[in-house]
Amino acid sequence: MITDFVSRRTTAARPCSCPLPLPCECSYAALLRARVRAVTRRTAGEPLLRNGHILAASAVLSAALGSLFWIFATRWYSAETVGTSYAALSVAALMSGVGRFNLGDVLVRFVPRAGRHTRRLVLRCYAISGGLSALAACGFLLLIPVVAPSLDFLRSPLLAVAFVVATAGYSIFDLQDGALTGLRRTGWVLGENMLFAAAKAAALAVCAALAVGTGILTSWAVALLLSIVVTNSVLFRRAIPAHQRADRTGAPMPRRLMRYATADYLGKLASITTYAVLPLIVLAQLGAAQNAYYSLAWIIADTFDIAVFSMGASLVVEGAHRPDRLPELARRMLRHAGLLVAAATAVVVAAAPWILGLFGPDYAAHGTPVLRLMAIASLPTVLITVAIDVARVRRNLRRLIGLQVAHCVLVIGLTAVLLPVYGLTGVGLAWLLACCAVAVPLLLTMPRWMKAPERRTA
Repeated sequence: MITDFVSRRTTAARPCSCPLPLPCECSYAALLRARVRAVTRRTAGEPLLRNGHILAASAVLSAALGSLFWIFATRWYSAETVGTSYAALSVAALMSGVGRFNLGDVLVRFVPRAGRHTRRLVLRCYAISGGLSALAACGFLLLIPVVAPSLDFLRSPLLAVAFVVATAGYSIFDLQDGALTGLRRTGWVLGENMLFAAAKAAALAVCAALAVGTGILTSWAVALLLSIVVTNSVLFRRAIPAHQRADRTGAPMPRRLMRYATADYLGKLASITTYAVLPLIVLAQLGAAQNAYYSLAWIIADTFDIAVFSMGASLVVEGAHRPDRLPELARRMLRHAGLLVAAATAVVVAAAPWILGLFGPDYAAHGTPVLRLMAIASLPTVLITVAIDVARVRRNLRRLIGLQVAHCVLVIGLTAVLLPVYGLTGVGLAWLLACCAVAVPLLLTMPRWMKAPERRTA
């Protein structure tokens, strides 16, 4: 064995100019460099974790800068204004989710194989999502007196137009992330989200200095518009043309997109409903101040879920490229994301009062229990997210819908039961119990749903 090792090192080394006989130190250095290059090539050829890390970093940094935005908001605006503004933004996100038909995830799934049809696919998704989101926003404005009287200020002519445009714009914002992810341009996703977060904070400072009463909503809309203009100029001038030129297969336009999109939409709509309805329930039953405490705790805890979801987009892209390796990629993502979330959860659970204390003592006093519970709930969410992404790649539409609808029903149902008894802590308990109820059966049946049948893989 020793002789063979020395022989391999000697033959692999290249002659050098030094007078020492082989194998010399230069030979060992050359061999070491060659092996490092080989490892680097293997890592570069496996973009699952690399792109996943970039997407997760984008999500975490966006959330951190978003928290900074809300820290400024709590300093410059009252708790009631923060609570109503967050509820309005949650509704905009809900209406955007209703209208965009979850086409952002469709782009993640199908752009990798769209080839020369990529531009047409992206533009078609933009048109559908933007138009339907605007219609959904108009419908909500008509129903405000019935479903959310506290948001009646959105019915003024100027704010109504801004609300509709911003809701449609939020759909485009989501879809451009999906297109860039499908193109493996994850670095641009990071830059786009940094631009949005920085512009949002700067606009808020200007609005506060000018004493704009709707400064939170105005700054959000201005930053959104800036991000859309900059990102799409890069997307359509560079990323999509390069992707279309690289296509050598001449593959046709992906088929049966509407069937897949409808199923994915129904499942995603359940998730969006969960995120958007809970602030409205808290606002209606506990008031604007309590909703502000809940909202800030939720923003921090949701960072984990967003990071895992973002890493899952990398799993969908790589699984679409190599469906035969999907079980291996899914297990790797589950281990990696699980360890990261476990470490982050331990930090947040221990430091929750100090983290919320950045927003003010009232936020720490009222939001610490719910933040801890929702952070712990992120652990079973990792398994749920990976299972959903595996279903997306395999087009297992029943599982794709069922997991998200079950989670939605459990969270909202348990919140309705526990909120009147435990207050905000009841919302955290509802999240934790619902996530565990969905994740435990997945854990028990993981060997079955993780391994793809040979016929499907082919």
